[in-house]
Amino acid sequence: MSNQISVNYRLFILSIFFIFYPCFIFSQEKAKPKNGDGITVFLQRYNRNTPALRKKFIELNKGKLGKNNTLILGVTYTLPPLENELSSKKRDKTQGTEPLFGKQYASYKIVSNKLEGASFYLVSGHGGPDPGAIGTMNGHQLHEDEYAYDIILRLARNLLMNGAKVHIIIQDAKDGIRNQLYLNNSKRETCMGKAIPIGQVARLKQRCDKINSLASADKSNYKRAIFIHVDSRGKQKRTDVFFYHSKNSLSKRLAKQMKSTFSHKYDTHQPGRGFRGTVGYRGLYVIEHTQIPLTFVELGNIQNSFDQQRLIHHNNRQALANWLCEGIIKDYTKK
Repeated sequence: MSNQISVNYRLFILSIFFIFYPCFIFSQEKAKPKNGDGITVFLQRYNRNTPALRKKFIELNKGKLGKNNTLILGVTYTLPPLENELSSKKRDKTQGTEPLFGKQYASYKIVSNKLEGASFYLVSGHGGPDPGAIGTMNGHQLHEDEYAYDIILRLARNLLMNGAKVHIIIQDAKDGIRNQLYLNNSKRETCMGKAIPIGQVARLKQRCDKINSLASADKSNYKRAIFIHVDSRGKQKRTDVFFYHSKNSLSKRLAKQMKSTFSHKYDTHQPGRGFRGTVGYRGLYVIEHTQIPLTFVELGNIQNSFDQQRLIHHNNRQALANWLCEGIIKDYTKK
């Protein structure tokens, strides 16, 4: 009799377990997409837009997705649990190394994943046999390519620290990030190891071809090219940072976001001065021949003594990189 009671008791416990067990299995959050949603936008709305969680989402909803993993209106989808994201973050690298930054700055900490999934193609103007615009200050020559390169490295480091993938297209194996007022001039720069041609069109074509080749193999949903230059005008012409974009609406959006960020920073750090930088389309060779959205940044007039202050002080060069990065992060959240 006691054996029969024991068997019945075990059966009762098992029946209770199987009644409630499905609740444990299917307790994940569920949601329906809105009109126009792709997986990226849908997951971003629920704070789950990481590569690991995107992959998990597709696995969980196999059979419910349309062609090429598109979302279907009216279908309820299972969201991957957030604890997967947390454990994934714990496994992520928190340190990185890039020798191009130079010995002092080669190592960096990954402080956020704000740009995870984004890819950037960074180009400093001129280089190699072409120094670009040349200004003079206190008996020193200021070469456009050297200052543009220092700021592009600082920007690259910032982007990497926020989880982005970064391709530095123009490289100097010796010059890393430098803190001197007057940056030494050289002709060492290459296009990712390839000698930079003397001819202007050949030089520009080389960097566009490199970006297009790399970008075509990149699966990122957010790919942007950033070109940094320094303008040359009459010595009396003072300019703020200004931006060019292609006819691509995403290119224009990023340029406008950068300008907005600079305007806000000027209002904060130089109240009453105002920011007079501009945004506009210009049919430059690199703008017309780069196949991903491109923003072209002019940092100022290398001939003007006031604009030169923006370039020669390393804290100012870092501020420029910081503000450009902040504008990029704001644009990325809108993708």
